[in-house]
Amino acid sequence: EVQLVEFGGGSLQAGGSLRLTCTASGFTFHNADMAWYRQVGNECELVTISNRDGRLYYPDSVKGRFTLSQDIAKNTVTLEMNSLKPEDTGVYYCAAERRSWGGNVIVGSCLKVRDFGYWGQGTQVTVSS
Repeated sequence: EVQLVEFGGGSLQAGGSLRLTCTASGFTFHNADMAWYRQVGNECELVTISNRDGRLYYPDSVKGRFTLSQDIAKNTVTLEMNSLKPEDTGVYYCAAERRSWGGNVIVGSCLKVRDFGYWGQGTQVTVSS
């Protein structure tokens, strides 16, 4: 059974930094597609995606502020978030094993997005102005 667990969320003021980590059991991040999404209201927004060939993609909303890294030995992925803004507030999800592509923003719950086969339970990030 595959399990993804995110931790590191919290509440902070705008301009601050936060680090989110996703751990996996039953799944290896190395050479696999994975992504971070966030639930903002009724929309599931892509935060970053790492392709199995190592390419990273960040949408303009987070480019230059967020950085994804991977620890192969620990089988974890980390999302470093800097210069946080109130609009970064949301529930952040780790996702793995890409199966399709529905775009950067999907209406509805992230947990119902079929673009990735495995999802964590999410961690709340709240940024106040």
